[in-house]
Amino acid sequence: MACSCSGPEPQSPAPGFRRALWIALWVNLAMFFVEGIASLQSGSVSLMADAIDFFGDSANYILSLSVLSMGMLWRGRAAMVKGITMAVFGIAVWARAIWVLEQGITPEPLTMGAVGLLALVANSGVAIMLFRFRSGDSDMRSVWLCSRNDAISNIAVMAAALGVFGTARAWPDLIVAAIMGTLAITAGISVVRHARVDISEAHNRITSAGTVESH
Repeated sequence: MACSCSGPEPQSPAPGFRRALWIALWVNLAMFFVEGIASLQSGSVSLMADAIDFFGDSANYILSLSVLSMGMLWRGRAAMVKGITMAVFGIAVWARAIWVLEQGITPEPLTMGAVGLLALVANSGVAIMLFRFRSGDSDMRSVWLCSRNDAISNIAVMAAALGVFGTARAWPDLIVAAIMGTLAITAGISVVRHARVDISEAHNRITSAGTVESH
């Protein structure tokens, strides 16, 4: 994807945004492995969902870094891909929760709570770091939404761990997993809508520029 294909001149990213993305990328990759292992040990659906989300966010950060210096059209397209990915992730979480419900598996709450707390600390730091970029274009907005959703999900995982501990049942874990899936779907739709606006504006600029040059 060359910059020359994007139509409008590339917009310079906000100061510090590239560095913030790199930090967020490494934090998410590290937590993906930590939560992935913990989810296998505990049998928690919400923890596994959070681990998959960490992996998805890592891929999204890589995508954001690859188009950071490109024009609005390519950045809008990248945000569109991320929005769709977030929505698909939410649907997958719902499917996993339904399967576990049918199997009658009860997770181990202590591992859920401890790892959920660690993930909350990591994601809160990333969310605070990215907070000032939340009002940028669709690409910046999608990055902020990913981090915000992760922090909310971590709190929910910890609540689920407490619920499983108190009831010795799987339903708190499954409820939280369902909420996480729904949150991913709604956030994905929001990003897609924002991306469509950016792409439309970019196309209009290309058309306007072509009309001026033809005259």
